[in-house]
Amino acid sequence: MSGPAHSVVLHGHFYQPPRDDPWFDEVEREPSAAPYHDWNQRIERECYRAVVAARVPGADGRIADIMNTLAWISFDVGPTLCEWLEREARPTYEAILEADRLSRARLGGPGNAIAMPYHHVILPLASRRDKVTEVRWGIADFRRRFGREPVGMWLPETAVDDETLDVLAAEGMRFTVLAPHQVAKAPGGGSPGLYRTSGGRTIALFVYDGPISHDVAFGGLLKDARAWAERLTERGPAKGAPQLRTVATDGETYGHHHRFGEMALAAVLSQLGGRPDVRIENFASSLERHSAREPVTLVGPSSWSCPHGVERWRSDCGCKLAPERSTQQAWRRPLREGLERLAARLHARYEREGWELLGDPWAARDAYGAVAGAGSDAVARFTASWVAERGRASPGPERNGAGEPRIIRARELLELERDALRMFTSCGWFFDDVAGIETVQILKYAAHAIELAGSGASALTAEFLEPLARAGSNDPAAGTARELYQRLVRTSAPAATRAAAAYAAVRALAPEARLEASCFHAREEQDLVALSHCRTGRAYRFRVRLEACDGPRLAALVARPDGTDEVRVPLDLFPERSRDVVRAALRRRLVARWLTPEQTHKVANGEARLSDLAAGALVQAVAELADGERAGGAESVFGLADLLELLGEGVPFDAQTLFARVRNRVGPERAAALAPVGRRLGFA
Repeated sequence: MSGPAHSVVLHGHFYQPPRDDPWFDEVEREPSAAPYHDWNQRIERECYRAVVAARVPGADGRIADIMNTLAWISFDVGPTLCEWLEREARPTYEAILEADRLSRARLGGPGNAIAMPYHHVILPLASRRDKVTEVRWGIADFRRRFGREPVGMWLPETAVDDETLDVLAAEGMRFTVLAPHQVAKAPGGGSPGLYRTSGGRTIALFVYDGPISHDVAFGGLLKDARAWAERLTERGPAKGAPQLRTVATDGETYGHHHRFGEMALAAVLSQLGGRPDVRIENFASSLERHSAREPVTLVGPSSWSCPHGVERWRSDCGCKLAPERSTQQAWRRPLREGLERLAARLHARYEREGWELLGDPWAARDAYGAVAGAGSDAVARFTASWVAERGRASPGPERNGAGEPRIIRARELLELERDALRMFTSCGWFFDDVAGIETVQILKYAAHAIELAGSGASALTAEFLEPLARAGSNDPAAGTARELYQRLVRTSAPAATRAAAAYAAVRALAPEARLEASCFHAREEQDLVALSHCRTGRAYRFRVRLEACDGPRLAALVARPDGTDEVRVPLDLFPERSRDVVRAALRRRLVARWLTPEQTHKVANGEARLSDLAAGALVQAVAELADGERAGGAESVFGLADLLELLGEGVPFDAQTLFARVRNRVGPERAAALAPVGRRLGFA
């Protein structure tokens, strides 16, 4: 008995640019993602959470079923996105893993998940050594998360060249997926093509259906599940032969780019799943039934999102998100030039020190992918074991101690290489302006790598910034990439001092608070703050004292244990989570002091907004300034203005107007005494 006449593979590439601050491993607030904290959180709510629990409506409009669509479609999830999901959206993360298990049980073979290089880099622009590391890290991370070996690998932007395919084949990958224009001629019927690399290895190339994929992502197919299903099951020119239809889109199509797109996906899967002539499968199961036989010729270097090959990530090729705007992307070339020059210097430093500490430093880097996203304990165990077994340095008294200086430096070197890889994340070039948050992010990775390099950081920075001065923004106010680096990336205080300042402030103002683990573990050690970095193990000890502890101008003075090299760290430079805890504690103190119990009761009952009550109280306090020596008048103005600032509000218009009238009515001596109050209210 013949099998189904149609095979369908729908693939979703799920990925978001990494957004974590490399000094604290925290994602800072991104105002453009409002009302959510950041874009990861927003897209998780709109898409990732939805695709693993898509609503299938019944005939009466009520929910007939809830479908984990990933159990039915092929998918890849970027490893750096998996790191965030595992930490911040655990139920969604676990549903992704469960989808792969369910698909394995349904199809009796490899699951729907396929691997991806660890970082979303354009592999044709990377050296072979970096290609190998990215692929090995991606495979190791996939193995750790999904509990099996991957069979295929998705390439970022489907960017490909011969060497990239040779690396994939050498690492055991049996297939990848390309756009129609990336091969000279695709085999008929959706069959995979067989590509032989210049290294003599072979790999299967699946070519997705371009018109259908386009109409899913940009056309109207998500609005009509029946039309979508019909397109997927149309007969090809070879009548009577089994047809494979492959659709590939960004996974974010389903719910983020198109609201309720996940419901459309669930609807088409429900329709196809009920047809005996249709098989819904994945690439691996299809390849097991029909191996790649017809040779294909690669068009490379090429990608799915740039008709100029891979120029979008190194030149002003004309590709941009807003073609209707008259903008330039000439900044792309000097940005890549600066990062490539920096990477060469970092690799040389790593290799020079790594031979003594790690034995073969490049083998160590490749192996590091197994723990790079597994947490600080796994990193510590890996490095201590590697140094003990392969390091060439003379053993010291703490040969296997995680706190031993040689092991700490080995961990720093491996982290340096992690930065050197992720600073080439493709998102830094993809968008239209160098001042975008994605480009600033890769500049942060570069700055962090320079710090980890150790001695000679100033020279490294100067050399790195030279080409960045030629990478100008389309917004004159933003300046060049060099200026962005100096203004947005580098801070006036090192990360360890910022962490110590935040810890001391939280302990003093909100000792009951339980902060989630950050990249620095802190504790009190007599009258000092002791820190250790979770990824490198490096320890720090500081003497910290707080000033201006009653308002938003709170700052910490952080010095060495002997009191030298003191640095002032204002509240704005605290890591965000600590900063939010401190600001909340300060708000509570100011509310208790300057608002009445009746007012706070109204806020608690939802009868009034706190900011409105504080604004009204400030206007009243300004009015009372006219009473001359009235006790507490000026002090209450300062306190209420501080409360409004901590609430994210400015000085009320009416308070400023009233103050001007009060000042104009009093004599010169009283007006002079009110000058500090005026400055706090915004007057010159």
